Amino acid sequence: MIDVRTPDRFCEVAWFDDLCGGDTCFLGEVDPDRRSSFSHCKDILQHVEAMGYDNILLPTSYMDGQETIPFAAAAAMLTHHINLLVAVRTGEIHPPMLARHLATLDHLLNGRLTVNIINSDLPGLREDPNLRYQRCEEVIRILRQAWTDARIEHKGQVYPDFSLDATPVRPLQVNGGPLLYFGGISDGSREVAARHCDVFLMWPEPEQQIEDTMRDMSARAARFNRRIDFGLRIHVIVRETEAEARAYARHIMSRFNPYGFNLKHLAQDAQSAGVLRQDRLREQLSDAEGFIEPHLWMGIGRARSGCGGAIVGDPGQVLAKIERYIEMGVRAFIFSGYPLIEEAACFARHVLPALPRCRLNVVQGRLPAIG
Repeated sequence: MIDVRTPDRFCEVAWFDDLCGGDTCFLGEVDPDRRSSFSHCKDILQHVEAMGYDNILLPTSYMDGQETIPFAAAAAMLTHHINLLVAVRTGEIHPPMLARHLATLDHLLNGRLTVNIINSDLPGLREDPNLRYQRCEEVIRILRQAWTDARIEHKGQVYPDFSLDATPVRPLQVNGGPLLYFGGISDGSREVAARHCDVFLMWPEPEQQIEDTMRDMSARAARFNRRIDFGLRIHVIVRETEAEARAYARHIMSRFNPYGFNLKHLAQDAQSAGVLRQDRLREQLSDAEGFIEPHLWMGIGRARSGCGGAIVGDPGQVLAKIERYIEMGVRAFIFSGYPLIEEAACFARHVLPALPRCRLNVVQGRLPAIG
C-alpha cells in the first residue's frame, strides 16, 4: 500500500481573495459594501499578507469581478512576501503566450508565483470532457517545455505544431517554473494531475474519502515515476468556544432562502462533478445542523458553489482537525470564511501561530521522483 504521508511535517497556509464576487456577512445575499472591486480585493490581499499567510488564491470565473492575471500583475506592485496562487483556465489564452504571461508575472513577483490550473468548460460552451482533458494536458506540456527547455517543440491533437524559441518565456523560478496546483474528481482530471501537476487540490469530504483519494492519486503518480503533494480547499469558522462557532455558522446562513435568489447558481461550476459530489454528501450524511463528521459543516454548499464545507469549532478543535489532515499527508491549505478579512483575522489570531509553516515552492518545491 502506498504511504501518502509527508515525511516532513509542515504545511503551506493560504487564504482566498474575492475576485469572483461573493464576500458577504450573510450567505445567499450580495453585500454591496464588499463587492468584487479592485479596491476590495486589494484590501483583502494586503490584510492577509500583513497577517502572515503564506499564499492567497486568486480564483477565476466568468462573473462580475476581477480577472486573475491582470489583477496579479497589479498586486505584484503592492505586496512583498505572500505568494499568489493564480487560477488559469486552460484554453483561454494561446499556450505560448500564456507561458509568457505567467513568466512575466513570476518576474514581477520575484518568484512568488504559483499557478492553479483549471480544467473546465470555456465560458459559454458545453464541451466534451475528453477534449478538455486533452487540451489541458497539451497546455501544461507546452508550459513545462517553455519554462525548462531551449525550445517549445509541440505536436498535439488540440493545438497545431509549435516550434518556438523558449527564451522569451523564461520564468524567474528556473527549476521547472511555478508550481502547478490542480483539482478535479473525474478520472480524466486525475490522470492529468498525476502526470503533470505538483499539488492535487481537494474539497471537503469525510476523512476516509479524502484518504482514499490521496492513495489513488499517489498510485497514479507512481505509474509515471512521480510523487505529488496534496492540498485542501476549505472554509473555517473558529471562535473561543465551540458553541460560539456553531452559532456563527447559523448566523451566516440565517438570511439564506433556498427558494429565492441563490448566488450558487450563477457560478460556472455549479453543476461540476465536484460540486454535485458535495451536494450528495450533504444530503446523505448531514445531521440536523449540516455536519457530516465532527467539526466538518457542509452548510455553505447550500448557498455557494465550489468549496462547500467548513471546519467549525474552538481553537483547539480546529487545530486538531487541521493536524489530522497534516498527518494524513495534506501539505497545502486554502482557507476562507465570511466575511473574508474578518475571518482571516480570527484564524490568524486563534490558529495560524500554532501551525508548522512553509511555502512549498520555497522550502521544498517539487517532490523527487520515485526510485
